[in-house]
Amino acid sequence: MSGFDRLHPALRHHIVNSLGWRELRPFQEAVIPEILDAKHMIVLAPTAGGKTEAAFFPIVSRMLTEDWTGLSVLYLCPIKALLNNLDIRLQHYCRLLGRRSDLWHGDIQSHQRKKILREPPDCLLTTPESLEVMLDSPHIDARVLLGNLRAVVVDEIHAFAGDDRGWHLLAVLERVSRLAGREVQRIGLSATVGNPENLVQWLAGSCEGRRGVFLPEEPIKAAVSAGSSGSAGASHQQVSSPSSSADVKLDYVASLDNAAVVISRLHRGEKRLVFVDSRARAEQLAQSLHGLEVATFVTHSSLSQEQRHQAEEAFATRSDCVIVATSVLELGIDVGNLDRVIQIDSPNTVSSFLQRMGRTGRRAGSVRNCLFLATKETTLVQAAGLIDLWSDGYVEPIVPPPLPYHVLAQQLMGLILQEGGIGRAEWFGWIRGVPGFATMQPNRVEEMVDFMIEEGILWDDSGILGMGRQGEDAFGRRNFMELFSVFLSPPLFTILYGRQELGFVDQTTFMSKEEGPRILALGGRAWMVNHIDWPRKKAYVEPTDIKGRTRWSGAGQGVEFELAQSIKRLLSGDQGRECWSRRASECIRGIRHEHTWLSGESTVVIQTGGGAVQWWNFGGGRANAALASELSRMLKKKVRGDSFMLEFPVGHKLQDAEGAICELRQRTAKEFSPNIEDAAIDGFKFSTCLPSEHAMEMLGERLKDTDAISHLLRETPRYIVQP
Repeated sequence: MSGFDRLHPALRHHIVNSLGWRELRPFQEAVIPEILDAKHMIVLAPTAGGKTEAAFFPIVSRMLTEDWTGLSVLYLCPIKALLNNLDIRLQHYCRLLGRRSDLWHGDIQSHQRKKILREPPDCLLTTPESLEVMLDSPHIDARVLLGNLRAVVVDEIHAFAGDDRGWHLLAVLERVSRLAGREVQRIGLSATVGNPENLVQWLAGSCEGRRGVFLPEEPIKAAVSAGSSGSAGASHQQVSSPSSSADVKLDYVASLDNAAVVISRLHRGEKRLVFVDSRARAEQLAQSLHGLEVATFVTHSSLSQEQRHQAEEAFATRSDCVIVATSVLELGIDVGNLDRVIQIDSPNTVSSFLQRMGRTGRRAGSVRNCLFLATKETTLVQAAGLIDLWSDGYVEPIVPPPLPYHVLAQQLMGLILQEGGIGRAEWFGWIRGVPGFATMQPNRVEEMVDFMIEEGILWDDSGILGMGRQGEDAFGRRNFMELFSVFLSPPLFTILYGRQELGFVDQTTFMSKEEGPRILALGGRAWMVNHIDWPRKKAYVEPTDIKGRTRWSGAGQGVEFELAQSIKRLLSGDQGRECWSRRASECIRGIRHEHTWLSGESTVVIQTGGGAVQWWNFGGGRANAALASELSRMLKKKVRGDSFMLEFPVGHKLQDAEGAICELRQRTAKEFSPNIEDAAIDGFKFSTCLPSEHAMEMLGERLKDTDAISHLLRETPRYIVQP
C-alpha cells in the first residue's frame, strides 16, 4: 500500500479532485507512513519542496481517522510573516475537509483572539512566544484550550535550534504536553540541517515515542529542476549534485555602486531578489538602482510591517524588477516566482546560502541560481570559500547553545504565572525533559533559585514560589509581556559610526576581554570600538589608523572553523573555479601571490618585513579568541586575533612565538577558554536572574571550540621570515 493510499479517503479525494494534483512527490509519499505511525520526525527537503504538505497531510489524516476534536494541531513558525503566508494555504486545506485553521500572533486583533478562545480551531498557527502568552495569561484557561492537543509541526526548525529560542520552544512544548496529559507528536521541517539525527533527539525531548529522520536522497545537495505542475506544491524536485544542477557564479565588482550597475544590466526582464548584509547598505543599493531606472523595492526589519508588506506584495506581482532585502527574506516567505537571487558579498554559513538560493528554481524548467557580487576583497575570499564548502556538500551542524540558565530562569517565572505560584520542589519537573536543562547540575539550579529569591525577583512562601517585587518591576510591565520578548532578535550587534550603520557582527566578537583598544575590520576599513551597548546590542566605533590587519582579515565577522579552513585551502592552492568570473579570478590570483607562504598542510608563523609576528592558523573566531587569551596570559602582553590569524605583541620575535606555541601544543584543548568581558552577561535579557558565576560559566561554554583548537594544536607550524 502506498503512502497516499494510507491517507483518509476524504483527504485523498480532495488532493485529486479539489487540488488537482495527479500525484504526491516521492518524498511526500515516503514520509506519510512515518507520520501516520506517530513518530517524532525531522523532515528535510529543498526549499519549496512541499515540506508543509508532507507534514500536514498525514497529520490532518490522523485528525480525521482518529476523530480529533478541539484544538489538536499547532503549527509553529519563527516569524509572523511566514505564518501569514502559510495561513491561507492551511485554511484552504482545512476547509476542504470540514475543519478549521486559524492564526494567532502579536498582530492579531483582540476580537479575533477572543473568537479563537470561544471556538478553538482544529489547527492554530502561532509562534512559541505567542504560545507561551496563552499559557501564562490569567485570561486564558490553557488546560481547556490545549487539552486536546495531539501534534505540533515546527517549520524552519533550523531557525530555532541554533540559539536560545530553541530551548524556549522545547520548554513550552514540554509544558503544553503536560497540560494535554499525553505525549504530543513533534515534527520539524527544514531545508538546511547538517546533523538531522541529532536534531530529532533534541526536538523529541522527554518523549518516549519512536523518532525518525526523513532525508530525500542527498537532500542538502538537492536542486530544483523541471517537473510536472500537477505534483503537490510549487514544483517537482529532482535530486542531483549541486555543481551539476545549480547555477552559481562569483564576480568581483569592488563597490556597491558597481554592484548596482551590474544588476541593472544583467537579467533584464527578470525578477531578482538581492540579499545585502545590512539595512544601511540595502537602502544605499536601492537608491543606486532607482537612479539607474530599475524598478526597485526594499524590505528590512527597520521598516514598518505595512511598508514591508506593501513592498513584498508589489514585488510578488511584478516582473522585470528587483527587491533588495536583508535576511528578513531568507525564510520561506512567498514573494512569487523568482528568476534570480543575487548575493552582495557573502553570508557566514552554507545554511544561509542554501536558504537564499532556494528561493529560486521553483518553476518548471528552471534551476536554482545565485550570483555573488563581492564589493571587497575580504568578502570575495569568503564567498569563494563558502562556495567550495557547498560544492563539497557541507552544511553546518546545528549545535544548540549549552547551559541556557537564563532561559531556565525565564521558564521558572513563566510557570509561576501559569500556575499562579508553583512548588519549589515541583517546578523543575515540568521542563526537566528539555535536553539543555537536563544536563544542568541540580545544585546549580538550586543556586539560581536561591539567588532569584535573595534579589527579590521571586519570593518563597513555605515552599511555594511567586513573583517578588523586583521581578514584577523588571518584567511585569504590560502584563508581563517583557517575559516573552527576549528571543525575538538574532544575536547580532549593529555597528554604528555616529548615526551611520556600518553593518553587523556576531555578539561573540565582544565577549572576550580586551586590553587596550578593540579594533574591528569592517567595510574595508579599521574601526576602533568606543562604546558597547549590551542591552541594545549596538557598538559605536570611529575610524582608526592602527596597523597590523591584512586587507582580507576577518575581524568581527564571526567566521567559524570550517569556513576559515576552506579559505585557507583556497588561498594556498593554485586552481581556479569555473564559477569565478574573470575579475574574481584575477583578484584571487593577486591575493594568492601576496600570500605564497601560506600552506594547506600546516599553520604558518611569519615575521613580516615590518617586524610583526603573525600566526596564520585559520582557526575561526572562537578558537582564536581562546588561543589569544591564553597567549596574552603567557606573554603578559596583548595578543590580538581574528578568524584567520593571531598577532603577537610588538617587540616579540619569531623565536618568542615559536616557544609560546610549542608550550601551547603540550596542552589539551579543554584547558583553553577565552577571557570573557564582564559586561557580556548584560547581553542576555534575564542576566539579572543569574549569579555571576552561572552567567560566566554559560558564556565560557558557548565561546569554546574545543574541536577546532584540537585540530590546530595537532598541526606542526612552519616558521618563516619574510624579506
